[in-house]
Order: sequence, then C-alpha cells, then structure tokens
Amino acid sequence: MNFRLFISLCSFLFINNLFCQSFYKTDSLREIKFYFDQPNWKNLLDSLYVLGDQQRILATIKIDGNQYDSVGIRYKGYSSVNITQIKNPFNVKLDYIIDDQEFQGFNKIKLSNCIHDPSFIREVLSYQIARKYMPSPEANFVNLYINDTLWGLYSNVESVNKDFLSKHYQSRNNSFFKCNPTSLNLFGENSNLSLSPGNDSLNYGNFYTIKSDFGWSDLYFLIDTLNNFKSSINQVLNVDRTLWMHALNYSMVNLDSYIGYAQNYYLYKDNAGRFNPILWDLNMSFGSFRLTDASSFFSGFTIPQAKTLDPLSHLYDVSVFPRPLMRNIFEDNRNKKMYIAHLKTIMEENFANLNYLDSANKMYNTIDQSVFLDSNKFYSYLHFQINLDSTVNNIIDYPGISDLMYNRFNYLNNYSGYTHNLAIDSVRESSNSLSIGDDLWITAKVEDANDVILFFRSSNYDIFQEITMLDDGNNNDGISGDSIYGAKISNIGNQTQYYLYAENDSSGQFSPKRAAYEFYQYVLPINSGEIAINELLAINDNVVQSEYGEFSDWIELHNNTNATIATNDLFITDNSNNLQKWRLPNYSLPPNGYLILWADERSNQGGLHTNFRLSNNGEQIVLSNSLGQIIDSITFPNQSTNVSYARIPNGTGSFVYNTPSFNYNNDFASIGQNNQFQFKCYPNPFQNSLNIFLDNKKKTNVFIYDIHGKIIKEKMIESGKNEIVLNTSTLKNGMYLVLLKNSQNISIQKIIKN
Repeated sequence: MNFRLFISLCSFLFINNLFCQSFYKTDSLREIKFYFDQPNWKNLLDSLYVLGDQQRILATIKIDGNQYDSVGIRYKGYSSVNITQIKNPFNVKLDYIIDDQEFQGFNKIKLSNCIHDPSFIREVLSYQIARKYMPSPEANFVNLYINDTLWGLYSNVESVNKDFLSKHYQSRNNSFFKCNPTSLNLFGENSNLSLSPGNDSLNYGNFYTIKSDFGWSDLYFLIDTLNNFKSSINQVLNVDRTLWMHALNYSMVNLDSYIGYAQNYYLYKDNAGRFNPILWDLNMSFGSFRLTDASSFFSGFTIPQAKTLDPLSHLYDVSVFPRPLMRNIFEDNRNKKMYIAHLKTIMEENFANLNYLDSANKMYNTIDQSVFLDSNKFYSYLHFQINLDSTVNNIIDYPGISDLMYNRFNYLNNYSGYTHNLAIDSVRESSNSLSIGDDLWITAKVEDANDVILFFRSSNYDIFQEITMLDDGNNNDGISGDSIYGAKISNIGNQTQYYLYAENDSSGQFSPKRAAYEFYQYVLPINSGEIAINELLAINDNVVQSEYGEFSDWIELHNNTNATIATNDLFITDNSNNLQKWRLPNYSLPPNGYLILWADERSNQGGLHTNFRLSNNGEQIVLSNSLGQIIDSITFPNQSTNVSYARIPNGTGSFVYNTPSFNYNNDFASIGQNNQFQFKCYPNPFQNSLNIFLDNKKKTNVFIYDIHGKIIKEKMIESGKNEIVLNTSTLKNGMYLVLLKNSQNISIQKIIKN
C-alpha cells in the first residue's frame, strides 16, 4: 500500500495545531484591551524606550474578553516608535510574571502601528504570501483599547521565538540569532554576514543578537564559509530557503530587509546543522521603503525605479557594501537559475492571476470600519481608501500596491531567464507495490532540459540528497531520447520526499513549483516488528539527563530495519483507549538506530518530550500509527530505581530488568550478568577517584563506558596485580559502566558518579 502526496513542509503540524492558527486567522479582527494601574503609563514606557531598557511595565489585558493578569508590556521596533506620537507599537509578554500564562498557545504578542502604510494591509498581506514558500509568521489585525479608550487598529504578527521554532523546525534550543544591528548605520554594513568585524566571534555582537544559550562560533563559521569557502555553503546554510527569501523580498519590493540595509531577518540552525533564514518586519513592503538597495540606488530610488528593480543587481552591478548572502550565492549559475525560478513562481501564483488583490480586498473590507474609527492613525481615511490602487503623497510617496505590482510583473515577465520552454510533466513512481528496503524509481517527462536532478530525503528535517535523472533507456525511462527521464532511490524507508529540478543554458524549473518547501511524497506502512519499543526507564534517579538537565523517565525506540524510518505517522501512549495521545515529531530514525522519547509530561518543551510520564507501578505503553494500527506494545511491571526494562536480544527479545543502555544496544549492557569473574568498584557512588579490586591471575583490560556506549577511560592491569585507582575528577555526574576483559572472561558493573 502506498500513497503519493503533495504536501507542505509543515502541513502535518498545522493539521494537529489548528488552534494555533485561530488567533491569527487572517480574515478575523481581534480585540485586545490594556489596563494600566499607573496613570503615567505612557511616560514610563517612553522612558524605558529612551534608555534602551528591555524591561516592561505591568498591566492587565483582555484578549477577546479573556483576562490575563501581571502581563509585561513595552514598545517594540525601531523606526516605528516615537515618544511624541500617541500610537506606538507594543510588545506584550503574557508570562512575564505568571509562568506558562498564554493565549491559545502563544505567550508573546507583537502589535505594529502601521506607521509606514496608508493601506494598513502591507504587513499582513506580505506574510500571507510568504507563508506559501517558507516558514513565516502568522498575521492579522487587532483593535487595541487602552483603559477602555480605542487606541487604534494594529497589525498582529506572530513572534519569531522558540515556540515558532518548535512548530517549524521541531527544535528550539539550537543556535538562533536576530539579524539587526544594535544601531542601524545608514552608511554601513549592518547585519550583512560579511567578515568585516574580524575573526573573533565576540566582535559580531553589535550586528547580531543571540537568542539562544550558545551559538557565536556557529554564526562565525557560517560567515567564514559564506565568504571564504563558497563551494561548501550548502553544508551550513539552507541555500534554497535563502533563495526564497531573496525572491520574496525582490518580488514584493521589500527593501527594509537584507537586500536594503541588511537587517530584519533571523537565522536558526536546524537539527541537520544548517542555518535557515526567517523573514521579519514586512510592514514596509510593496515599495513603502525606498531609501536604498545598497547597489545602484544606494541613495534611494523613485516609485518608477522600484517597479523595475533588478533582482540580480548585486550580481551584475555594484554592492556599495558587501552583500555576500546574495552575490556569493548568485555566482553559482545553478543557484541563480533556481532563484529566478522561485521569483517566477511567486509572481505567477500571486500577481499574474491577481490572487493577491482578492486577498487585499478581503482585508480591506475586514478593517474598513476600524480604520475609519482610528483617530490616532498616521494617514487620512481617504489615504486608506486609495492606497491599494493609487500613490499616497505624504512624508514620502507610498505607491499604490496594485499599480506597483502590475508594472513589476510586466518588468519581470521580460527578464532574462524568466520566460522559457522548460516543462516537467507526468511525474511518476514505481507502479509495483513496494516494501521498506526496496528501490523506488521516479520518472518524468521533461522538455527542453540539459540537466534533470532528483532531490530526495527520508524526513522533513533531513537534507535533500541529489541524483541525476537520465534519458538513456537504462533508467526505467523508456526509449533513449524520448524526453522521459528516470532515476532510482535505493533502499527506501517508510517515507520518501522528493522534488525535481530541470535546467537549460538560461533557465530553471521545479516540480512541484514551490519546492523545496513543498514536495512529492511516497509513503509505505510501518509493519509490526520494523520499529520496536526497545527499553524504558521509569525511575531515572541519576542515570542520564535530558537536554534541560532533568533526570526524566524515558522510552527508547529501535529501528529493526536496514532503511531509514520517519516517525511523523507514529503515536505513543500510556492509555490504550487513547492511541493518539502523543504524536511523534518527524524525525529520521536511521537503519538499526535508536530514538529516545522523554516521558516527562512536558510536551510544551517541544521535540521529543511526551505529554505523559511512566508509572513506577507498571502500565502499558503502545506504539501505533495514524490509522490506529498497533506497531508494538509492552505491559511492564513494577520498576526499580535506575534499573531499565529492556528487550534482550536487542530489538526483538523479551523484556527483562537490565542495566540501562540509553540510546545503545541492550545486549552490551547485559554482558557479564553471570559474573564470570568477580571484581569490586568502590566507592560507588564515586566522586574524584574510583578503586577497582579483583582477584587477578591474567592480564586484564579495564574500560569505562558512558551511557551512550562511548569509551571514556581504559587501563591495563598486569597479571597478579589486584587493585588500581582511576582518576575520575573530569567525569560528569551520571551513570557509567565498567567492563573488565581478559583472554577468557568478561564482566561488567554499573557505577554512579554523584
């Protein structure tokens, strides 16, 4: 049984988190009310902003009538804040004082005041378009009241924070940076990812704000690779995601971004080790900002010049200040053609067919009355009424969005490499029924191509691998030269995600067109025995810690096959009446590999933390799929402290009490349980030294393993010597295994450093 699916990168997450969308539903109009006890609340916020202080003042707020106390509020933004104006943007932290206080899963709210947008819709419309092509914040509109006085209409944009990362990247604690300079230099490089600050990562703090606990060396390595080792950039940067970001900025003329002053984006390092750019601050898109493009129009440009802004100006023209994230990537001819293909997709799917205008008119109708009632808005109601179509003349000229984009499309439609005859059709998979471990053939009809590439992976967060598709009659492709191309993906797992790319001398084409954010998918069922509940520890006193430093319960899964298994269709539960209690994230479980689930009832931490704990007194654990089919289950009895319950032999055997072998073969931990020769480790628990005593008649090797099976220390004991002392001061607290082995015997003991 197989399924051929066309899916978005994060659609499986959205299906299970629909509640997260409701707060930012684009056609909804939210109501938020602030209540400040301090009559001088505005002066307090003004003072914090002037001082550059990130502290907040307390307020009670209501969101659609739901009340939240002890909420922290401050201003947000840079150019949109002015202490002399009434309508400033706000940054709201619901859990500022009260832990875990949130609304529909969100603990931070960011409200923008639409200061540079007479249409009021630029930001919300831009994010709606961007979400089709890369992970981007949700956004809609809010009527804000302060102490029951209408303050005005705001755009409401999802925060790019750790919750955002969990939703889109299935991790939240990797290296994470906001790329905005501490002080914007209108005649400087800002957050452009050049090496100008030097070879000390500490010198980059004025240009990038770290949002994670670590990562400066990772950021410097990215910058060094981008500038000095361009051929290796795919290893540390999601280049395709970067091309989409540039294509969105250039298609929507969003110059208050990397392509202008080099700011207003984030970088997050995913579990595959690559940094991903994330768009931010789209309130001045559609030509609202035209002060610079850091290239030909460094000193600013007019609305007619914005309509014909060259999307490859930083390749073919000058860069007044370095823009390595464009120039160094576009210099690769394939990247350049991929970039133009993405740009074409954005223009065709949104602007050529006027879909954006339908969305814009719906937003207009949603907020029309609110704009009329907004006495603190920066433009007149008439300006709002005409700016969707016509230019508004104010402090600067704000182009009519439809006028700008009509001319922008006409310009790009005649751009070199934009128009071509490349076509990818009839994408097909092996017609016969396959099983995990088989080979999958992909074929397609491709016209006018010099090269056709198949990109594939096993899971959402793997890196796509590539193989060349051939039209030679030897790759399941029919007759040589018939424009049918074929390629084989060997040893497939339960999930194979793939897309095609074709190019000729001037142009490139993807299938599906939104690749790699969207892709084709071939799915096989996971059968019983192919993945197993392999081990569990219900009372983890000091064996091993989670990434949060906690000794939590854990469950180990093992892939019994020789192919990679994706886990996104799997559920695990401690309640057989609720098989879908917790859905596993989309991880790739390598052949014969292991996956640890922390059963700590902390699913809000994201990643591999379940919403249930293990019972010390025993219970049932069930692994199933989305169809309710049980893949594996175990009913375990009473458990003891730091003693695991594990399959022996590993992956297939019956469960027995065992020395924990966290993320490792259970057979290793069971070696020597018959104690073929005796030895003693003391003290146990130990601290800075460990004594090992044995009745030794042969030369014996001593090995100390950590819980992952890695050798930490080794020592030789000569025959006749009965005792040695090992220095263990450098070992971290936790459980270790001591293994003694001579020419005839082997034995093992568990030791604890505490």
